[in-house]
Amino acid sequence: MSWLDKFIETRKGANGAEMSFVDHIEELRWHIIRSLIVLIVVSIVVFFNIEWIFDKVILGPAKPDFISYKWLCQLGQLLHVDVLCLGDMQMKFQNNQMSGQFMMSFSVSFMIGFILSFPFIFWELWKFIKPALKPSELKYARGIVFWCSLLFFTGVAFAYFIIAPFTINFFANYQLSPSFENIITIANYYDTMNDLILGMGIVFELPVIVFFLSRIGILTPKFMREKRRFAIVIILVLAAVITPPDWFSIWLVAIPLLILYEAGIFISARAIKEKENKYLSDIEKY
Repeated sequence: MSWLDKFIETRKGANGAEMSFVDHIEELRWHIIRSLIVLIVVSIVVFFNIEWIFDKVILGPAKPDFISYKWLCQLGQLLHVDVLCLGDMQMKFQNNQMSGQFMMSFSVSFMIGFILSFPFIFWELWKFIKPALKPSELKYARGIVFWCSLLFFTGVAFAYFIIAPFTINFFANYQLSPSFENIITIANYYDTMNDLILGMGIVFELPVIVFFLSRIGILTPKFMREKRRFAIVIILVLAAVITPPDWFSIWLVAIPLLILYEAGIFISARAIKEKENKYLSDIEKY
């Protein structure tokens, strides 16, 4: 029996009755519809304020007066680390498509709308999954919507205030020759911001993902410990790609990711232990 068959078998409707596969699909459809409605409404609100949002939020890290540059420089002076005082930059943007700015408004509205709607979207997903869990499993999943939302927003904030300034500042000032001038398309700039922000938001969900993979037996703390060296290499490579080529910047990004990985090992071990304790408790009952 596959995990999907087990999920359908254990999941019950609101009245406790067994549900058919078609009933599951119908209920999932309504969860998706409600999520899309909220996403669209929030995106529309963002769209009506798109000029201010794009200028102050999306283009924020591209401006020399962005608050992170001030904070990082103050931290650098306190720690006597000059690399944290990022150099001045003058970025020029261009639009090379007739409908580029108009379509960009929709893309930005949807991205911001998804970020703001994430708690509700996850809550709808959780409402669909929740009936398939046993009371003992629900006890360990208490507050999952809050924690997933908190981790997601933490990842988004980390990418926006820490990773984006380093990344944008480095590439804005990088030149192969003084003969070349960096004139960046708004589409390329937005794609970079979108990948960083949403990517880190998802990466910061690692502890929750590890917990559920451990609960269903796919992941174990032993496996994560054995693969720790490979994980460290992957994290360092990822940090080196999205930060300037100096070790301080690389570790500034890598350390939080390494902490998340180590936290994942602890969470996996706890999940496995709870699963084993429940199994022993069930044996004692019989």
